[in-house]
Amino acid sequence: MAFLDLLDNIGGLGLFQLLNAILLTIPGFLTACHALLQNFSAAIPNHHCRIPNQTSTVSNWIFSFSELSNKSILKAFIPLEKNNKPSKCERYLNPQWNLLILNETTHHKINQTTEKCRDGWDYDRREFLETIVSEWDLVCSRKPLKQMSQTVYMGGVLAGAIILGRLSDKFGRRTVLTWSYFLLAVSGTSTAFSPSYFAFCCLRFLCGMAVAGISLNSVSLMMEWIPTKSRACIGTLGSFGFTVGQLLLAGIAYNIRTWRKLQLSISVPFFFFFVCSWWIPESARWLVLNNHYDKAMREIQRVARVNRLPEEGKKITVEVLHMHMDKEIHVNKTSHTHFDLVRTPQLRKITICLMMLCLGYYGLVMDLQKFGLSMYLAQIIFALMDFPSLFINLTSLNLLGRRITQGGMLIIAGDCFSILVPVDMKILQTVLAMIGTGFMGAAFTSIYIYTGELYPTMIRQTGMGFGSTMARIGSMSAPVVLMLDEYFSYLPSIVFGIIPIFAGFSAFMLPETLNVPLPDTIKDKYSIKQTTLPFNTRLEE
Repeated sequence: MAFLDLLDNIGGLGLFQLLNAILLTIPGFLTACHALLQNFSAAIPNHHCRIPNQTSTVSNWIFSFSELSNKSILKAFIPLEKNNKPSKCERYLNPQWNLLILNETTHHKINQTTEKCRDGWDYDRREFLETIVSEWDLVCSRKPLKQMSQTVYMGGVLAGAIILGRLSDKFGRRTVLTWSYFLLAVSGTSTAFSPSYFAFCCLRFLCGMAVAGISLNSVSLMMEWIPTKSRACIGTLGSFGFTVGQLLLAGIAYNIRTWRKLQLSISVPFFFFFVCSWWIPESARWLVLNNHYDKAMREIQRVARVNRLPEEGKKITVEVLHMHMDKEIHVNKTSHTHFDLVRTPQLRKITICLMMLCLGYYGLVMDLQKFGLSMYLAQIIFALMDFPSLFINLTSLNLLGRRITQGGMLIIAGDCFSILVPVDMKILQTVLAMIGTGFMGAAFTSIYIYTGELYPTMIRQTGMGFGSTMARIGSMSAPVVLMLDEYFSYLPSIVFGIIPIFAGFSAFMLPETLNVPLPDTIKDKYSIKQTTLPFNTRLEE
């Protein structure tokens, strides 16, 4: 491809590319925090029904049984569940003082009628001082609202993938990225001052839209300035931003135990990123294909200067750009929509396969409380698992190719998720979840790299937006799937395991893109098929 020749002439993978990748990766630390914030801001503290106001009676009994602990006295007001812990959603209609006198083996009952928590709940605030659950009582019959808030956020990511993905193809990657930073700064900061649950959900929806715009355009701005042979390395570097973000979130959340201050701490820095983003150059590919030749020439010359090849940059003129990319410019004169993703048989197959690939990431990482570990420790463990898995992923991408790596990572992750482990075997359950989540994270990294290589420049952002849309549909359904454990405890694990396995096998139907130049036009896809899949003939039929 002609544009790759220009990149090689001005330094290939040089200082500019590295600085550009770092500038685009650092904000990813905090976008990862926003994506996983629900683990801490919506954590469910231990709780029980608030004891009604019976001060004089309670005081008399406490005086008579001063040797009893508050936990023992609680038995008179709160019934015990099967696990011998206080009920979270019921209390005795009348205090059962006899339970403080009678032996635990005594079956004598005196009017042990129960009722719902009419006066609210008391929460254990030793681990979390305040969460949205404790502030708005999202427990018992209102517990689905806790999962709903995460679904609303993912709905925002879905909307952002559709809307902002399309807008970036029309107005430019850098422009949409810059205003996505600003949107996240404003909506994230405003979320910290939410007066109600409804306002919280609306603002989180906007945060999700902004996160989608940042993720999609950061990847595109990184990849469209990178030579073919370096795409996997730089793409994996970008994924480390998400991994570091998980570690950062655990540290911030450990020191800030109230959800409002936590929300504020990860949102305000985006005002700084908004200002810094004006330095990031627009994609020269996009500028040329949208008839901004002068701007493209200036950006290329700027890159050449940073890479210490100013003389090579001076050789780039509007005429040179037009000559090198004449074919792409001519084809790009036609308008493009989401229907272009299924215009040709080859693109239809790519799009359908990517739909399956993008439906399997969220689930376990959004339900850390079930592992019985400290939330902060669990977050760190799951994040650290990403480092070896991403290293394996990078090595495999360059040696075995995109297709085998993508399919293999998903199948391994799905196998780990679908193994049914007894509930009391927490260690084995945690180990399998760590391995599965690590490989799933690596697979998600491959999806971003792979999708960017499969779609041509003119519809790349639309295609990546569509892939992100499919991922968010899966993530929106994850909270609903987690609720299935009320009917069968292993059902969520089975669902989260089957989908990646099925998606992994569908990955083997895609063309290989290892060491293949980024395509600029829809017709370029056929060259990929013909040169990398010689054993699979007539795929377009």
